[in-house]
Amino acid sequence: MYTHVPVLLDEVLAALNVREDGCYLDGTFGRGGHATEILARLGPSGRLIALDRDPQAVAAARSRFADESRVSIRHASFSHMSDVTEELGVKGELSGVLLDLGVSSPQLDDAARGFSFSQEGPLDMRMDNTSGVTAAQWIARASERDIARAISAFGQDRFAKTIARAIVAYRKEQPITTTKQLAEVIAKAVPKHEPGKHPATRTFQAIRIVLNGELTQLEEALKQSLVVLRPGGRLCVISFHSLEDTMVKEFMQHNEREDAVYAGLPSVPAHARPKLKRIGKAVHATEAEIERNPRARSAVLRTAEKLAA
Repeated sequence: MYTHVPVLLDEVLAALNVREDGCYLDGTFGRGGHATEILARLGPSGRLIALDRDPQAVAAARSRFADESRVSIRHASFSHMSDVTEELGVKGELSGVLLDLGVSSPQLDDAARGFSFSQEGPLDMRMDNTSGVTAAQWIARASERDIARAISAFGQDRFAKTIARAIVAYRKEQPITTTKQLAEVIAKAVPKHEPGKHPATRTFQAIRIVLNGELTQLEEALKQSLVVLRPGGRLCVISFHSLEDTMVKEFMQHNEREDAVYAGLPSVPAHARPKLKRIGKAVHATEAEIERNPRARSAVLRTAEKLAA
């Protein structure tokens, strides 16, 4: 069994304010670090729903919780939480939703998944590796313009056009099928890079986000959280880069305000009233946690509570 220390564990448990009789949804099970600790705080009537797009994560969940009647496990993206909770008869009744975004440690550490440029492996990058287009297939088909746009928009790399040009030039000679190949093409194309950061970091991030539709999935999940949570239920989201964190922050800000159309009026209809209130400020990992787990360095936790309709 893969073991790891989940990011911001104590902070997440405090933010969720776990109730013994509550129903909680972990939309990114991974290897169950957060889910296991949530379950440990639930009583006999409590319930945990675990979702993941990754078949290996789902298999790990089913193995870990094989004899646990309080746990429901689904192979699904968190963008399907509304359908899953409706199927389970708990839509609108969740006490908490946790989303731990981005690629998981097991995915990064498994060279065969193709997420890491530091290990040689097939250029895959699919979170659900049973369907969809691989990174190698996308790179082989995408135009130079589309590659540059993706790297600029989702990797925020100022050398996006240079990198795209190098990728297209290289693929004319031979297919780019491995992580090391792509990383080397980028390293040779980029004239300089940030100290301590590999020049391929941003491009790998961008391609992964595009392939997995990560920002679209997040946008949908945030909307659905409003219909799956009960009043007083908590939404907790851990982000690892600014694009995700900005989306989460703006969603929470938008939904804690009433519709401006009704500003100053004595009666505001239910659909235009604030739907959320933010709980505390953004939370970051402590230096002690970062020392134990360097991947926690960029983690940001934001929490909001659903208001009564």
